[in-house]
Amino acid sequence: MFEPRDPPYPELKKTHTMARQGRPWTDHKPPPAAPVWAAIEGLGRYYVLLAALELDLFDTIERTGPVTAEALGDELDLPIEHLRSLLDAVVALELLEQFTGVYDLNDAARRYLVSDGPATMAELIPVAPGPHDNWTRLADTVRNGVPASPIEADPVAFYVPLVEGTFTTMFRCATRADLKVRYSASRRPRILDLGAGGAPWAIAVLNACHDGTAVVNDLAGVIEVAMEKTAEHGVADRCEFRPGDFHSVELEADHYDIVVLGHVCRTEGADGARHLIERAFTALRPEGRLILADYFTDIERKLNPHAVMMSATMMAGTEKGFCFTHQQFSEWLTAAGFVDLRLIEPIGFQQSFVATRPPRTPAANTVQ
Repeated sequence: MFEPRDPPYPELKKTHTMARQGRPWTDHKPPPAAPVWAAIEGLGRYYVLLAALELDLFDTIERTGPVTAEALGDELDLPIEHLRSLLDAVVALELLEQFTGVYDLNDAARRYLVSDGPATMAELIPVAPGPHDNWTRLADTVRNGVPASPIEADPVAFYVPLVEGTFTTMFRCATRADLKVRYSASRRPRILDLGAGGAPWAIAVLNACHDGTAVVNDLAGVIEVAMEKTAEHGVADRCEFRPGDFHSVELEADHYDIVVLGHVCRTEGADGARHLIERAFTALRPEGRLILADYFTDIERKLNPHAVMMSATMMAGTEKGFCFTHQQFSEWLTAAGFVDLRLIEPIGFQQSFVATRPPRTPAANTVQ
């Protein structure tokens, strides 16, 4: 009786075409080119979105409601065919809807791209990649170990629009963090916000703790953004603004209940990040807590593409900046003396370590 046998080379059949040429078959099915095309189109996709923001498309459609390209062109005084091409590209990005020639905002555009959206990123998008020209010279940066136009050459010019653009997202993150950190349960907390930018963390804690006070630090020229934001939120009278480099600005020892390092460590390199963690430890009172927010890569640097690309962005724009792994930060925090490390994610892509300075050890009783 005939018994079917396993086909020869069964492990090859899964990946070979039906032509079956050669013994064993050598005509492997080629991999898709989709990842290459995604990279090629990445430049265009970004600049399509940037152009849509620059031309005020999202805010205008929010004001007019669903609109044709012709009507929108009349509203913005733009040539119709060029505008239609841009609108269709934004639809392809899944950031607008189009039906029978009528364009409208979708939920993502309403939330993230309208200037007054609840989680707007409209001001962040132009500055998030860092200096655009640096990306065209990335190979030279890798060869030379330094970007052509590092942010450090004029930090105020770069960081002012950046901290203004990131404020909404960071403030949402800081506010939601209370669900995990419970800083609102503190009594008369003293907060130190190092490299505060617009001071979203200090504002969030002061909003929750009406008897709290904060020392807010950033570079002269950048700290004015924090002054404006704290005034807008009605907490400026409980803040001391202390301009200066966060590596050297004068800090009280054993003083603060909460120290915040919010998205600053990745600009400083490994040595600089460790130094900031050590400064935070010294500034905290015993049982005080550090909140260290950043983008953390996984140990193999491939499972969190967002953090990996952020690390490339830091390399492209800064003299020392890279993203570091969760393990590296855990080791640095532990080496500095912190205990009870926790990792929280108040909103998507926004992770923070929470670490505690241990209580003082009581002095041993002397036997008489």
